[in-house]
Amino acid sequence: MNAAATNARRILEDAERLLAAGRFPTVVSLAALSIEEAGKVSILRELALAKTDAEAAESWKRYRSHTRKNTAWLLPQLAAAGARKLDEFSSLFDESAEHPFLLDQLKQLGFYTDCLGNAHWAVPSDVIDEGLARRFLGIAKILDDKKEHTEREVALWVEHMGPVWKKDMAWMKQALINWYSAMQAEGLAARGPNDMERFIRAGLPDNDE
Repeated sequence: MNAAATNARRILEDAERLLAAGRFPTVVSLAALSIEEAGKVSILRELALAKTDAEAAESWKRYRSHTRKNTAWLLPQLAAAGARKLDEFSSLFDESAEHPFLLDQLKQLGFYTDCLGNAHWAVPSDVIDEGLARRFLGIAKILDDKKEHTEREVALWVEHMGPVWKKDMAWMKQALINWYSAMQAEGLAARGPNDMERFIRAGLPDNDE
């Protein structure tokens, strides 16, 4: 988890340097790669809960899939549209969702020329401008995982989430709350109100709160 988060940040920093140099198409491609690397953290959490070889193999398949790692990139847009509670972000992980493939296509467009539709040639510098580059760089920054992950954190995750994983949704939500509370008790998460419980029960605070 730490290796993925650190590498995602390195790619993000490279993208910031290229933005300053006006290399906008490459900025979008690198932002997409940073988002993918950051997305490995949640898949590794899933892997920690695997109980069979088949479940572990499926997690590794997701780990190596570009579109399975980039699903969270639409999160800021959903939040801007009013999504606040955990349930309101469920479309991010819908197997039929198109947004993971859209980001993957943009990543390719930032690197390569291509012939699309009726003999239309797509050139990166013609397709991607500064506005798009700044937008996706901003998304990558939001998803930048600055937290240091520990073995104890994963052990607590398995302890609380393992028994209810992929079972009743209400049980899984309560397990998330309990896991965060245990993290707080051991100094692995900020003390005070249980932010996970607030997110699940009440939703994210509005910007003016």
